[in-house]
Amino acid sequence: MSIRIAVVGLGRVGGRFLEVLLDTGLPGMSICAVAESGETEGRRLAQDNGIPVESMDDIIARGDQVDVIFDLTGQPQVRQMLRDGMQSSGNRHTVVAPEVMAHLSWAMLTREAPPDVHGSTGY
Repeated sequence: MSIRIAVVGLGRVGGRFLEVLLDTGLPGMSICAVAESGETEGRRLAQDNGIPVESMDDIIARGDQVDVIFDLTGQPQVRQMLRDGMQSSGNRHTVVAPEVMAHLSWAMLTREAPPDVHGSTGY
């Protein structure tokens, strides 16, 4: 079984998180899509690695073809939009992982603390 991951927000934190995921080789995992509206280093990294850059709506429309969405935007309204979109589509499979889960994953993979750019964004 492969865990299919989408990353929303590829700014300073999200771009570096994507880099960490790619550097680990992702045993048992694949990055199926990312969402980033700006021209960031993270977006270029995704494109250079053949990862589709999509809108949040496109990622939501993937339904159960996405297991985990890491929301790294630092914006509670984005997380709510993701949850609302999945609820309205009937998606009970995909998990929206807030930044705290990305930070935990990051620390486990690298043994280093991620940048604290967004402060406390809550769950």
